[in-house]
Amino acid sequence: MNWTARRARFRAQIDSEHCVQPGSVFDPISARIAEDLGFEVGMFAGSIASMTVLGAPDLIVLTLPEFAEQAYRICRAGDLALLVDADHGYGNALNVKRTVEELETAGVAALTIEDTDLPQPHGINGTARLLPIDEGVGKMKAALEGRQDTSLVIAARTSAFSITDNDDAIARAKAYEVAGVDALFFTGIDTKEQVELINAAVSIPVFIAPGGKEVVDLPYLAKHGVRICLQGHKPFTAAVQATYTTLKALRDGVPSSEIENVASGELMKQLTRNDNYQRLMKEYL
Repeated sequence: MNWTARRARFRAQIDSEHCVQPGSVFDPISARIAEDLGFEVGMFAGSIASMTVLGAPDLIVLTLPEFAEQAYRICRAGDLALLVDADHGYGNALNVKRTVEELETAGVAALTIEDTDLPQPHGINGTARLLPIDEGVGKMKAALEGRQDTSLVIAARTSAFSITDNDDAIARAKAYEVAGVDALFFTGIDTKEQVELINAAVSIPVFIAPGGKEVVDLPYLAKHGVRICLQGHKPFTAAVQATYTTLKALRDGVPSSEIENVASGELMKQLTRNDNYQRLMKEYL
């Protein structure tokens, strides 16, 4: 498949003066829903991948092939530009290069590589810590080395604002920008002061995962260089709740005909692209 057009759209978005909130997706149907509703970007998170593919918490037990395969299923289902959270790149800098190669082939429009020390090392009792900056820089350079399609966006991700301090976060941002990444992704952004610090320090597009409501002001964020603002992953948790509620009702004896809040036949036909399949069957079978 040709992934160039969606990558070009993603680059146009982050090169614009607007900030958008991506739709969190986890499988082909959710991606089609996001596309049909007009989301400019889809977001496939590592945590959601772990729960979707393995039914496991976000502890980096998911493997690169499992993540890349699900990303590919999402990408091939439509034309949504997909941003993915590639965690730590599944290992050291050489693994990061391999991660970029696999995800580029899977069709993603953009990916993030983070500088958290993952998977959790022995003996730190669940406390997150970051890699040294020079190791983080090595990972970002390896990511760029692994890219063949220059339209693919590679973003450096750091949680320094919530793990260390503002000064360290800005130092990392500057180092990763110098390394040549296309964008910077910050998690745990709690205040507009932090947004302004970032805007004053770097010149490339910024993505954020806000820690509080104070900063979720799209015109303000756009003015300060933020192009992507995450809004969490409620679609997946809502789907889990809906599935649980439905199965429980059926198990408790509620007749299938009385189950509420289900997709209509017309919506299911739309999301499965039934008309297109009917056309293909008529034409070729």
